[in-house]
Amino acid sequence: MRKLLVCQHVPHEILGTLDPLLKRAGFRIRYVNFGRHPDLQPSLDGYHGLVVLGGPMSVYDDDRFAYLITEMKLIEDAMTRNLPVLGICLGAQLIAKTLGARVYPNHVKEIGWYDVNLLEDAQQDPLLTEFKETETIFQWHGDTFDIPNGAVHLASSLMCGNQAFRYEAKVYALQFHLEVDEPMILRWLKVPENRREISSLHGDLDPDQIHAQTINHIERLHELSDRAFGEFIKLFGPDKASGKPPPR
Repeated sequence: MRKLLVCQHVPHEILGTLDPLLKRAGFRIRYVNFGRHPDLQPSLDGYHGLVVLGGPMSVYDDDRFAYLITEMKLIEDAMTRNLPVLGICLGAQLIAKTLGARVYPNHVKEIGWYDVNLLEDAQQDPLLTEFKETETIFQWHGDTFDIPNGAVHLASSLMCGNQAFRYEAKVYALQFHLEVDEPMILRWLKVPENRREISSLHGDLDPDQIHAQTINHIERLHELSDRAFGEFIKLFGPDKASGKPPPR
């Protein structure tokens, strides 16, 4: 059975729609909850890949959250072992910093549904073949990153130029949230820390409007996530224990 290590930072940011795909493919999933156990020092021994989820902290807050350094060491180790790595939001920023790129506050926060544009190099990328030139995708971030040297820039938006990149063949960094479903978004809108963040923007965002947009866009997002995450799972190759390839 293939095993996946998942770095989690807060209770409400989980694998989401990626979870059932992984379980259907026969993965055993271990969450490392750094929010509860910040001193953990997990190892990738015995694991076949790494997923790093989002969170409200910033990559440059590693003086307050020392486990961010632990995670970057895990990312580096995974790349050395040639394991598939997926970073979402904060996870994408951690991958960027691990690869030597700068992470810093974006000029505006993207919270809600935003158009994301595929770049030319993304048109042949296996994870993004379901994407049209422009797709409306859920976002929740205030930071951004530079594209690391040697990485392939895959997507951008009007408010944030660097939305996704691939490094070599198995490392993907996604600033946006493909993994969310409607219950997750509703939960995020009710989290006290998130509500304070929205309030701090002085009326620029309306949670009710975000919910209404979710109803309009969530079905398409699921189509995109099923295809993208399905292709990510294929990066692991066949399950040697069963001899069966990943499900299509």
